[in-house]
Order: sequence, then C-alpha cells, then structure tokens
Amino acid sequence: MASHFTSSSPLFSSSAAAFLHISLSLTAKILQSSSISATPTPTPADSSPPSASPSSCPMAVLSSADQLAGSPMDASLSIFSVRQSLNTSLLSPYLDSLGTTFSNGANFAIAGSTTLPKNVPFALNIQVMQFMHFKDRAAELVAAGVNNLISYDRFGDALYMIDIGQNDIAHSFAKGLSYVQVVKKIPSILAEIENAVKEIYDAGGRKFWVHNTGPLGCLPQKLALAQNISLGLDSFGCISSYNDAAKLFNEGLHNLCHGLRSEIKDATIVYVDVYSIKLDIIANSTKYGFSSALMTCCGSGGPPYNYDKRVVCGFPGYQVCDEASRFVFWDGVHYTEAANALIASNILSMDYSTPRVAFDFFCQ
Repeated sequence: MASHFTSSSPLFSSSAAAFLHISLSLTAKILQSSSISATPTPTPADSSPPSASPSSCPMAVLSSADQLAGSPMDASLSIFSVRQSLNTSLLSPYLDSLGTTFSNGANFAIAGSTTLPKNVPFALNIQVMQFMHFKDRAAELVAAGVNNLISYDRFGDALYMIDIGQNDIAHSFAKGLSYVQVVKKIPSILAEIENAVKEIYDAGGRKFWVHNTGPLGCLPQKLALAQNISLGLDSFGCISSYNDAAKLFNEGLHNLCHGLRSEIKDATIVYVDVYSIKLDIIANSTKYGFSSALMTCCGSGGPPYNYDKRVVCGFPGYQVCDEASRFVFWDGVHYTEAANALIASNILSMDYSTPRVAFDFFCQ
C-alpha cells in the first residue's frame, strides 16, 4: 500500500511506544497499566478502571475491525474500551498524515475486513503488509535525520494484540453456507492468523495478546434475520449453530496459541477467552444491571430484537432507547458502552487469560 507519510509528518513521539492494531486494524501506541488483581467483575454502576499513564511501553495490536452486514468494528470497540480502562488517548488513523504527529500511534482499522480471501483490501495479510511498510518507513525517516520518531528496534517491544475471525464466520453464514461448510473454512482462517503472528515474530515481535471471537448467535441482527429461528435456539435464546461454529474456531485458536508457544519459545503468547466474557454478560444480564440482553437500544421494530434491516440504527426512522446503560447491545452487532466496559474489565483481569499474564508484564 502506498505510504502517506512525509518527512514532515512524524510517526511517533520518541517518548511513546507502539500500539499496533493489526488486521482489520493495525495501530501503534504505548501503554502502561497498573497491576490488576483477580477480583469479582464489577457492575457498570461500580466499575472503576485501573490507573494507567502513557509510558515507554509499546503495545501492538493485531485485531479486526469487524463489520457484520454494514455495521463496523465491534472488535475495535472492545479495544477502544480497553484503552479507556487504561486511561490512554485514542489513536490517529494510519492515513491521517496531515495535522498529526502520531505521538499516540496509528490506527490501521478497516471496517469489514476478514482473513480470507487473501490479497483483497483489506484482508489480514494486506494489513500486515501495511504495518511492515509503516515500520520500514519509520526507519527510513530516522535514518534521514528526522527527529521524534520511534526507532526501528522499538517495534520489537510492542504488544501485538490479535482479535479477528468473527467476520469470516459471520459472512459465511450470511452467504447461505451450512454449518458443515462454515466449519470446513475454520482451518484456513486459523492458518492466516498463524501466518500473521509468524510474520510479526520474524519482524521482531515477541509479545502477543490473542482474543477469541464472541457468541455470534447472540447478535440481535443474526437473530432477527435468521430463518426458522425457533428450531435452533439454545437456552440463552441464541442461535446454536452460529455459537457452535464460534466455539470450534475458538478451540482451534486456543490450540494454535499453545502450538506457537512451543514453537517460538522466546515469545509470550496469551490467549483471551472473550467468548466466555460476552456470553456471561448475556446469560446473566440482570446480575450486571441490564434489562435487555438480546434487544438493541438503537434500531426499529420493537421486541424481541428491535432490529429491522430496512431501518437500522442511524437510518431514517430509527429510534434510540432512553437508557442505553440498561442494554447489552447498542445496535444489531455492537455492544453498548456499559457492556464494553465490563468486557474490557474482564479482559484485563487475567481471569480469562491463558497463561495468566498480568498486563504489566507487557510493559517490562
């Protein structure tokens, strides 16, 4: 991809590290987190984010900016909430080369991206290529004498966070593929993630934070659009086949991370069970202060899902609920700010991490 950086447009402040949000989003930023103890998950009303401040701790994230039928970036919104929990500022878009110093990093997120097919804007491998170009361009500018840029070796200190796969599975179901056909695609999706990790590793990355995918079958959009829905709902009211496919993908991703830890022993690879975090919020919504688990706050059509593809959130005729904090879902695919705060708190708690590595470790 062509670069939009010039010698007058610094990539990073020398005091900041890299937060790289790859695949479907690549970003660069430096974070520091205080230790987070394994305490019971707070409700939205009593949540208090851990203190944090910008530091020389790089964080690199490989993650997806998910888009399900026109609604972008649920994965990125979870990452946004993690950053809020750490009291860190937002990232500038990768292509925003004018008027920004990229002192916080750069965001490569592209809505609707997947791992497959390859070499299509903006598949995972394309975004990794963008990151590599970004890294090389930073080195060129430093060598040319440009000040206040991140040095080439600092990218090796970054934390690479991977959160991708949901779009691949969701798009497959949306195209009418059967459960068996969707499951057959999972090994190819995992292979692309493995390739991305190894490419970043070969480029010097040593710290990886891998998120699995959430319960697709609980998304109001999927529930509203499904045919013969009553035949395939689980005890939580979600579509069993969608969630089963997500769980098989997650099992494969867990095994992939285990295998990579054995293969590249000098790397730290943490697997985070985001699926269990999100399903727990949905299954125990009243415990966390929510009144609606599977209905959107912003949309149209009313119960049970308040989702009509003809009048989705943001289009003429849509309506917004009075108290978004009482809803798990904002629109058909995105969680509300209150739900994302809980998700971020659990992600940072280590309770859902394998191995249990405190976030502070990545800032050493």
